[in-house]
Amino acid sequence: MHDTRHDFARDLCAFIDASPSPFHAIAEICGRLDQSSFIETTPGGATPPRGYVARDGSIIMWCLDPDTALSGFDLLGAHTDSPNLRIKPQPDVVCAETRQLGVDTYGGALINSWLDRDLGISGRICVRGEDDLLETRLVKIDRPVARIPQLAIHLDREIDTAGLRLNRQSHLSPIVGAADGSEFRARLAAELDIDADLILTWDLMLHDLMPSSLGGFDDDLIAAPRIDNLLSCHVATEVLCAVTPRPATAAVAALFDHEEVGSQTTYGAGSSWLRRQLDHLLENNGGVRAAAYDDASMLSLDNAHATHPNYVDRHEPAHHIHLNGGPVIKENVNARYASNARTSARFMRACETANVPFQRFVNRSDLACGSTIGPIGSTALAIDAVDVGASQLAMHSIRETAGSADPAMLRDAAAAWLSGPR
Repeated sequence: MHDTRHDFARDLCAFIDASPSPFHAIAEICGRLDQSSFIETTPGGATPPRGYVARDGSIIMWCLDPDTALSGFDLLGAHTDSPNLRIKPQPDVVCAETRQLGVDTYGGALINSWLDRDLGISGRICVRGEDDLLETRLVKIDRPVARIPQLAIHLDREIDTAGLRLNRQSHLSPIVGAADGSEFRARLAAELDIDADLILTWDLMLHDLMPSSLGGFDDDLIAAPRIDNLLSCHVATEVLCAVTPRPATAAVAALFDHEEVGSQTTYGAGSSWLRRQLDHLLENNGGVRAAAYDDASMLSLDNAHATHPNYVDRHEPAHHIHLNGGPVIKENVNARYASNARTSARFMRACETANVPFQRFVNRSDLACGSTIGPIGSTALAIDAVDVGASQLAMHSIRETAGSADPAMLRDAAAAWLSGPR
């Protein structure tokens, strides 16, 4: 890994821009794996030394030595989804001679950040193919087809004192044109150059069209959508493409959809999908199930809150977190994170090996703590885990901020965690 930290940050920006939805993120990851000689397989199929299986917005990839019996796992975990606005099944709305789309809020989106933005549409559709077979196709409309205008201050004089108050049903429907324009299904069909009658259903969402970029006077910041948690997905993918696994140990990265809504879905972190795939790796590579899980651990990658300079009082005073300060170990006494003294110490040692600094995060005692896939995945597998991530500001905004040196430092620490001593 000889690239500079800025080069890695720029590649992250390209990765994010190619991934406006979890489905596009998986397509981008698959393309990168293919270029690194990974082989796509199916559940229950072959388990090549460098392989992966993808389903919906989730993927499991692995790297192992085929000449030794498999006796353990080193796991990286992250999630592909981000809070956003999703298009309803019957989205057409006409009001005040304006055509709009009905949308719903996915996850804990910071909804005020979606106002007055150029918005495109991405996701997937299910269409009727030849011989009445169902086909799934990716959709990416990368032009400003939708916008949610904010109410003018002249019509909301109390906004400075009462604050901005948005009703998710009434105030978030984007405008897409004049009332005499075509309905959404027809517009979508025209964009895709197919017959509207062939479109059956969709999983579609809005996305910000402003490209990701480095910023600050010294390019030491990243401004981008979906930093939470595509930054971690990018790190996990690049690490797995470069890693040499320990003898008799499979290096595995599992990137899940639906973390932002609880992970309790077919291919979410709360499902049995990862365990089934790990069992299949064991069956095909001479492993013993109980022993392998006893010799397994997970590095759960998800971003952490940097200390906001304008809201310092919202943070634990003794645990300030800084952009470009290195990976953050996330800890919580109520097990909202999976980190414990032993697993945190192992990651600290990995940071020392990689020659990168680390930080330790805890929430204020009087504020509720978030969570991630670490406790979910480690509980399902009954394995040790540690929750870590890069620091960022404006988490769950349509456009978030991170440090441009942090992604490469997290990459180097994760690589050392996979290859170093337990």
